Amino acid sequence: MNPSGLPTPPVLRDALDRQLLALLQLNARESAANLARQLGTARTTVLSRLNRLEREGVIAGYTVRLAQDMLNQGLQAFVGLTVQPKAGRGIEEQLQRMPEVRQLCAVSGEFDYVLLLRAESAVRLNTLLDDIRNLEGVVKTTTSVALAWKIERT
Repeated sequence: MNPSGLPTPPVLRDALDRQLLALLQLNARESAANLARQLGTARTTVLSRLNRLEREGVIAGYTVRLAQDMLNQGLQAFVGLTVQPKAGRGIEEQLQRMPEVRQLCAVSGEFDYVLLLRAESAVRLNTLLDDIRNLEGVVKTTTSVALAWKIERT
């Protein structure tokens, strides 16, 4: 905790941490030996860095990235949500229970939240949007369907 009582965010110690994370973002399944070779350091150094980055919360987990053809088997949409004051927590809890909600971000600007939805069809997307619009405290939604991913680094 810092003096303001907020948790201290994890930090990267040096360029090696940043380079290691960049390589893992490209391929989280890369072996420690190959990572070490690419970084020009010892495998034990890579392993100790990974352990520290995980322990300190810099690395929150490892995931699977689907190939573009898998992503194209459905629709993805970005939804801007405007909510009533003090309704956010309840809306977050209800959205958490919807498996089609891939990401939810509190944002500044025109909306209070932006969420990423993935649905297997236009009919399912329409149903999800109706469900979201009907959540208590939702004032307005604005939806943009993703047509193609031009850059994807996550």
